[in-house]
Amino acid sequence: MTYSSGGAPGEARVRAARERRLADRLAAALARPAAQQPEWPDPARARAVVARLRTAPPIVAEAETARLSEWLAAVARGEAFLLQSGDCAEAFAEATEPHLRANLQLLKHMALILAHASGLPVVPLARMAGQYAKPRSQPVDANGLPVYRGDIVNSAASTPAARTPDPERMLLAHEHAAGAMALLRRVYAQEPADPCAGIRAYVRGVPGGDRFARRAEEIGRDPGPGTGEIYVGHEMLLLGYESAPLHPAEPTTGPEPLLASPLAHFLWIGERTRGLDEAHLAVAELLANPIGVKIGPGTTPEQAVEYIRRLDPHGTPGRLTLISRMGHARVREALPPIVEKVTATGHQVVWQCDPMHGNSRTTADGRKTRRFDDILGEIRGFFEVHRALGTHPGGLHLEATGADVTECLGGARGLGEDDLPARYRTACDPRLNAEQSMELAFTVAELLSAAIGPTARQAAPHRPWSPT
Repeated sequence: MTYSSGGAPGEARVRAARERRLADRLAAALARPAAQQPEWPDPARARAVVARLRTAPPIVAEAETARLSEWLAAVARGEAFLLQSGDCAEAFAEATEPHLRANLQLLKHMALILAHASGLPVVPLARMAGQYAKPRSQPVDANGLPVYRGDIVNSAASTPAARTPDPERMLLAHEHAAGAMALLRRVYAQEPADPCAGIRAYVRGVPGGDRFARRAEEIGRDPGPGTGEIYVGHEMLLLGYESAPLHPAEPTTGPEPLLASPLAHFLWIGERTRGLDEAHLAVAELLANPIGVKIGPGTTPEQAVEYIRRLDPHGTPGRLTLISRMGHARVREALPPIVEKVTATGHQVVWQCDPMHGNSRTTADGRKTRRFDDILGEIRGFFEVHRALGTHPGGLHLEATGADVTECLGGARGLGEDDLPARYRTACDPRLNAEQSMELAFTVAELLSAAIGPTARQAAPHRPWSPT
């Protein structure tokens, strides 16, 4: 945690007392059990790295985070839609301008499609500039090596030295994240002569794309409302890294002092670290940033309500995003009782669908993959549940890349298991490629258009759309 200085003596005393309370609460939170943390060979070296991170420059601005909070409040009220997309795990080697541009362009194209269909602003939230840590189901891999936990911890190379956790990688992660965020801001602000050229190129180039041709032409004439700003988020996993640069938030964030993370606009807690008595949730309680929690089919309605009580104590619309990852076969059964119980509390949360993590499977040769139809099937179920309950299907959370990879099965080109080795490049979980992502966006556009009534369209805050 970092501290402020300066000001009049009276103000300084009040601020110092406030900071001491926050520091004590943060220390108590970090003292709780924490899952998915690496075992550093030299803990003293890891502590020294964390100390250096306390004075690292911010990656995001607090004012930007406040604007995202306003947009998420609009999503929670049914006046906007949240689209989150990016790599499963960012790699240092892919922190290049071409890769970042391709992923950002894909996110923006999908947002254009959904905004046009719904008439709602689509809030673009990139899994970029910080998604370097990954939870794993086992501590070692099939070869007996320490499992790869993301570039912030170790390397994916299959050698004992590469897999040994190295705390210096946290400094590299921060450096890459800062560079990526600077590029994202610059690229997002640029205005091309024809922002819809990529959408039309997809329609012309993919098998069966002609069924989307009419909508593509309509988007070119009227792209729909947008936010004009790019936001980033990542899983809050590596607690030493996440807690080091926390600082007292502006007092306008609520009735009690909170901490602001300068590492991302949005942070989420994963399915494996959402324990009610564990450190990740306790740290998240202290944050002013908007927070997400992944909920799988094992989540009970009572647990979901407890997340709301802990993470949204003042009933702030959009403060909490519940990210359902139920699987295509279980979403229609598992999600409704949770939505009903949460809705009954009166809290306005963002309901977001992660159709990726509940639909993974392993091929005979050991590759992890996902079927396009299963991904789409969970999204359909998500929309059906919210339509039946009269609640707003607020967003999607995708693992997707602008690169031409072969990691997920199906889609318009009918990728099969024999196609996977051609361009299977992910270091962790399989991603939708650009064509599969665009096909998904056009298909979801129809679901979203049907789900959004004219009242919501009229209430939507229309702001200038500035795509690239």
